Amino acid sequence: MPMDNKLFGIEDIVLKQLVGKFVSVTDDNKRREMIFSAARAANKDLKTEEVESIIQDVNDIGPIAPFIESEDTEDIMVNNTGNIFVFDTKLGNKKLDARYDTLEKLQRLVAKLKLFATNQAATGNIMDVHLPNGSRCNIVYSPLGSDITIRNFKKRPMSVIDLINNRTMDYKIAARLWLYTDGFKIRPANIIIGGVPAAGKTTLLNAMFSFFRPEQRIVTIEETYELDTGTQENTARLETSTDLTMLDLVKNALRMRPDLLVIGEVRGSEANDMISAMNIGKIGMTTIHGSTTREIVTRLEHSPMNVPRDLIPAIDALMIVTPVREPDGMHRRITQISEISGIETQILLSDIYKYDYRTHQSAPIMPSVTYRDILSKLLGLAPTDILAEEVVRARILEQLNKLGLRDMKSVSQAVKEYYDNPEQLLKKIGLQQLAPAIKV
Repeated sequence: MPMDNKLFGIEDIVLKQLVGKFVSVTDDNKRREMIFSAARAANKDLKTEEVESIIQDVNDIGPIAPFIESEDTEDIMVNNTGNIFVFDTKLGNKKLDARYDTLEKLQRLVAKLKLFATNQAATGNIMDVHLPNGSRCNIVYSPLGSDITIRNFKKRPMSVIDLINNRTMDYKIAARLWLYTDGFKIRPANIIIGGVPAAGKTTLLNAMFSFFRPEQRIVTIEETYELDTGTQENTARLETSTDLTMLDLVKNALRMRPDLLVIGEVRGSEANDMISAMNIGKIGMTTIHGSTTREIVTRLEHSPMNVPRDLIPAIDALMIVTPVREPDGMHRRITQISEISGIETQILLSDIYKYDYRTHQSAPIMPSVTYRDILSKLLGLAPTDILAEEVVRARILEQLNKLGLRDMKSVSQAVKEYYDNPEQLLKKIGLQQLAPAIKV
């Protein structure tokens, strides 16, 4: 039945009563029951069909609904009552014909979204909301009405092989990242991924979870949950709040016995604590805003991060992922990988890979030097053995792709089988002619 002013008034009461109550409720039927009970509590004389109308309207978020469910939509931008834009993976930004053309409609949308906000966040003028499908919604109040930005996340997170297939990287770079992430169990690399906003930093960091060893204890820290940790059992997921800053959580994480500390993004003084932890033997990975590896180092050294220069060599590898315009459109590419090789008058960076903007081709990745030598010393093996193992791992990833084992779960399973019994995995995927160069 159509909604009238009486039902809209009751719905307003329901929305206020249920602010933040859907945060930990994953079952649609349970949310439905909560709306039903709140509506009947607001007016015990409501007919069943009237309650059903309220439930239907609470779940109706208007013209943005189909785009939240679309795999091709990366971002949805509701510019108050003015207009709506969506960023399409293939087409870029496009303006919708529809919009929330009155403040009343916009405020009602915000009230519906606030059902999924924490009670703390929902009282402020800025809030982050996790929608049921995993999308992250940011809402900012303004005199013109609220501005809403929704970041959609792939229902199937992109794997390393997906990133190879869309040419973010090639097999050789992926194999290098595997070695960095694994470190032959004895010394994984400390890694920082840089790039401009929406470059694909978190997507790349997330894909590298497939390379973590199953016995590792991992602590992740994020402002809003974005990383998919489903492939790792021993993981603690921490999220900042109004009471818990990123710095608070980084300091506390060191008391949680982490083998690996993964921070979604560093922006401030928490970078100092993270790199200090690297300096005493903890392994860390994070993302940061920066267009070149040299720019990352500069940002780390200056306010608000203020990392002492003599601590920065605790970082092993820096990489940049960038949106690049190519003849067939915009693509995300790893455009630079550098290793830190020491300090003279400044931090010394050794570039081992750079994207060729002129030819739009991946330049050959150079052999690792600094990090390779660290592994060589710790393992008591020749550097050539490490390079040979990198070749084997590149072949494994290529074969998994040929076999159609491309999703995150399949890649993670194959990697774990290789750690457990490399010869058996090689035989299983048809590479029995190969042998691991290094077994640990």
